[in-house]
Order: sequence, then C-alpha cells, then structure tokens
Amino acid sequence: MNWNEIKGNWKQLTGKVKEQWGRLTDDDLAVIAGHRDQLAGKIQERYGVAKDDAYGQLAAWERKLSESWFTKDKKRD
Repeated sequence: MNWNEIKGNWKQLTGKVKEQWGRLTDDDLAVIAGHRDQLAGKIQERYGVAKDDAYGQLAAWERKLSESWFTKDKKRD
C-alpha cells in the first residue's frame, strides 16, 4: 500500500495508526489527515524520537499494513 492509498483511506486506517502509536490523539489524527510528514512529526513530538526514527517506524508500519491488506485481499478470493 503506497502513501496515496493510505491518505485516501485515512479515516478507515486511523484505528491502525492508534494501535501502532497510542499516544496520538483523535485531534492529532484529524490534523494529520493522512499527511505522512505530519504523522512523522507527531510521532517525533509524542514519543521523543529523532526524525529518522519516526520515518523508520512509518516505513515499517507501511510494510506491515501492505502485508495485512494483501492477506485480506487473498482471503476474499
């Protein structure tokens, strides 16, 4: 799943975001609105991590999300 797909499905994915980064608030997620840079910034702010760490976490989450969506699609077939 690429970031454009994530942004387009943001409202559906906010639960997954909160599972991964529970310190983010509903207000944070509303402001982020699917913007990758803003999400990385909020991860930095809430968790006190460096920019590279925040983007690393995002990349890992994107891979995990892609795998789960692929598996979900396979189960539908």
